[in-house]
Parts: sequence; structure tokens; C-alpha cells
Amino acid sequence: MNTAQLHSRWRDRIMLLFGAWLAVSPYVLGFATTASLAMWSTLVAGLVLIAMSALAIWKQKAWEEWLLLALGVWLLVAPFALGFLGLTNAAINSVVMGVLVGGDAIWSLINIRGHGGHGGRPA
Repeated sequence: MNTAQLHSRWRDRIMLLFGAWLAVSPYVLGFATTASLAMWSTLVAGLVLIAMSALAIWKQKAWEEWLLLALGVWLLVAPFALGFLGLTNAAINSVVMGVLVGGDAIWSLINIRGHGGHGGRPA
């Protein structure tokens, strides 16, 4: 395994942790009690991120990064689209995680394009 592959797997593990955070953050940040769209959006996004990250650790493909980019965009726009800007903790959490997830996906897509595949491997 070359350095680029180790680096990409490291980022996939971080994304797994971000997914776990998203899944528990409604309870930690106190917006789970409302059973709101904020809670469901964050919880589902976290579970999707966990699944996609586990898949990427097991077997990496370029299309996964496109799905993660879409998830990052969703996390960015969800507070506006679902109207939970008034839940400050939920909104900030969603936007920050959207930037992190989307940013990592963009970084990976740039690496894929530059190296002919995820982590230097064909996609």
C-alpha cells in the first residue's frame, strides 16, 4: 500500500468518525428531544456517512466520493431547506459537518483525477 492509499484510508476513517458524530450529535447537542426534521436529517446523514465510509475503507471507488459530496451539500443546505435555522446547535453542526464532508470529497475527487483513481488506484 503506497502513501496515497494510506492517506486516503486515514481520511475514510475520519469520515467514519464524522458519521458517528452526526448519528449521536442530536442527543449530545440536545435537539433529539424535538423529534424534528433537524434530528432526522442529521441522524440519517450520519448513518449514510458511516455506511459510505465503511464501504470506502473496504473497497474504494470514485462514485462514493460523488455521493459524499452530495451528502456534504445536503448537510450545508438542510438547515435552510428544512427550516431549522432556529435550532442553533443543529444548524451550526449541520453546516460545519457539511463543509468537512464536502471538502473531503472534493479533495478526494481532485486526487482521483490527478492519480487515475482513489488513492492512486484505478476507480
